[in-house]
Amino acid sequence: MFHSSIEPLYYVLPLIGLVVGLFGTMLGGGGGFFFLPVLTILLKVPAQTAVITSLVATVPICLVGSLSHYRRNNIDFRLAAIFAVSGIAGAFAGAGITSLVSSAQLKVSFGIYAVLIALHLAYHTWQGEDAEATGNKAPAGTLKSAKGSFYGLFAGIITGTFGTSGTAPVLAGLFSMHIPVKMVIGTSLLIVMVNTLFATGAHFLIGRIDLTLVYFLTSGSAIGALAGPGILAKIRTDRSGNRIRYGYAAVMLALGIIMVVS
Repeated sequence: MFHSSIEPLYYVLPLIGLVVGLFGTMLGGGGGFFFLPVLTILLKVPAQTAVITSLVATVPICLVGSLSHYRRNNIDFRLAAIFAVSGIAGAFAGAGITSLVSSAQLKVSFGIYAVLIALHLAYHTWQGEDAEATGNKAPAGTLKSAKGSFYGLFAGIITGTFGTSGTAPVLAGLFSMHIPVKMVIGTSLLIVMVNTLFATGAHFLIGRIDLTLVYFLTSGSAIGALAGPGILAKIRTDRSGNRIRYGYAAVMLALGIIMVVS
């Protein structure tokens, strides 16, 4: 852990954190996906340092968001446990992967991943609309456990490797259960929080955290995380939530392309 010198650009970070915290808690991802591009592209932070700094900055968003969604009964704890158990193992595996690759390789790999999950999120949002229209039923108990374990493991690996929330696999798995959208979002935040906490613990052994960046990012993100669930509660239709997710996917796609070509 260390404190870097404060640069003028750092004063923009609370605003970035506010936006990330707001939309992260509205979409079930914690928003950690956006911290890595901000740190590596704007601030030129080495990728390995950016990964663990991103993880630490994501924890408050997930914690505040999970508590807010819990108060609104938007969390399925049984499903969350299925995802989280395998996600913990994946988080430790991902942390090991990060130590084996260079900063440039990690940056390009994240860009490719971002493009893929953007397309994946857009597809599953569309599929969710189709499932709602056709009345598809939730999977049976055994299949639900198998799906949750698979998606949870994948999400944990992504979290540990890139320092992001591993949102796409979690959302994909939860949407496949055909539970209400707001329940998907609240449950996803809890799963992401568990994965992030364990990935952070694993990275403490191999990485360096820039606490100065964490302070600036979380000063805004905590406020956004408090406001996000309240705004979500006022969204009356799933279709409105779907439009937000399509926009989220478009931003992911753009960031992924920038990470690959920059």
